Amino acid sequence: MSETRTGRIEEETKSGKGRRIELSQTVIEALKSHRQRQQKEINHANGTYQNRDFMFASTVGTTTNSKNLYYRSFKRILKRAGLPDIVFHGLRHTCATIRSMKGQHLKQVQELLGHSSVAVTLDIYSHVIPGMGGRDVMEDALS
Repeated sequence: MSETRTGRIEEETKSGKGRRIELSQTVIEALKSHRQRQQKEINHANGTYQNRDFMFASTVGTTTNSKNLYYRSFKRILKRAGLPDIVFHGLRHTCATIRSMKGQHLKQVQELLGHSSVAVTLDIYSHVIPGMGGRDVMEDALS
């Protein structure tokens, strides 16, 4: 689903590459817990909930408005966690930066982000990749 200026579009992605996601076990458990809470809310809604099987729906089961999600939820979560005020898209960069800094192979990061080539990913994230500067490697090799 995507949100445009004229409304929301619900359709499958053009290719399988649109479904690229890698979840840790911690995230999977958190999503399962969320789904259980959501199911309880649906059961208590007395038929007023429009269950369209969205993982993150409004209180009545419809799609969430991106501005509401950002201002009513995301910004509050950042503040409560003592994190800097970033735009939602910043999570994508944070994820890629952490993966790069922790030494995940850049090809895997590129595929996860959906960049057309590893060169694009390297251009954006080379400053955080371990071993990409900061010391004279030839000096180290010859010492």
